[in-house]
Amino acid sequence: MADLNIDLGFLKLRNPVLTASGTFGYGTEFAPFLDLSSLGGIVVKGLYYGPREGNPPPRLVETASGLINAIGLQGVGVERFAAEVMPELRRHDTAVFVNVCGSDADEYFRVIDFLNGVDGIAAYELNISCPNVKMHGACPAMDPRTTREIVAGAKKRSRRPLLAKLSPNVTDIASIAKAAEDGGADGLSLINTLLAMAVDLDTRRPKLGNVLGGLSGPAIKPVALRMTWQVAKAVRIPVVGMGGIATGRDALEFMLVGARAVQVGTASFVDPGAAARIVREIEAECAARGIGRVSDIVGALETGR
Repeated sequence: MADLNIDLGFLKLRNPVLTASGTFGYGTEFAPFLDLSSLGGIVVKGLYYGPREGNPPPRLVETASGLINAIGLQGVGVERFAAEVMPELRRHDTAVFVNVCGSDADEYFRVIDFLNGVDGIAAYELNISCPNVKMHGACPAMDPRTTREIVAGAKKRSRRPLLAKLSPNVTDIASIAKAAEDGGADGLSLINTLLAMAVDLDTRRPKLGNVLGGLSGPAIKPVALRMTWQVAKAVRIPVVGMGGIATGRDALEFMLVGARAVQVGTASFVDPGAAARIVREIEAECAARGIGRVSDIVGALETGR
């Protein structure tokens, strides 16, 4: 049996599989389908300070090997999360990461200030990269200076480790990653969805009410792998990779290019038990390759000829 334990430096996980924010609800919704305690951790859907309705429908469009969403970070807000969701999550022996959102820097900080007083949270994931918040996909993670400033402000207030979630909708993701590291991030997670759209030829209308959305699923995996590799080489802090992971083999490929852990997202829509299945598949893949510790494969990619 392979040792699946992973040390992120700021947090130890029983295995490298987390669920991706926005694809797993608040975690409790999936309890009928898998043992939440079998996962390395849960990243809950994004939280603004107050409740948020999100974008107008339609908000989901299936594409070839992927899914475009324009949910718009619908959520219950921090007060209901603390009162109704966290008591349920504390029943499960798994790390809880809270995805922190904000319409501006002040709201990011207010969310963190509130959550600092809520028991049971292992770390924060600062969502500075969602393409659905502003028109045309604008987000803080598109600019190094803004990234550094928001991360620095959030880190100053945070009583817990802080991951910065990065956007793929940039020309040089390594520079954004280094800006987040300079701002004090304890780790990075990437990639968020790729800005995309779908249209209806018959009606001549966009298929999404928001016109634009974020593409996820197997279609983005090669881009996600490339960006994870670039970022892992550019920074000293741990990287959590995601983007199209549907099998244990996919997960190990992300770890091979430098990710210490992974997040499973869109696969959970197809198979609600995907995250737990991927844990088992990682163990089987390691056994088949004689890998005693899954951590040994992190960053082991050989690029020389």
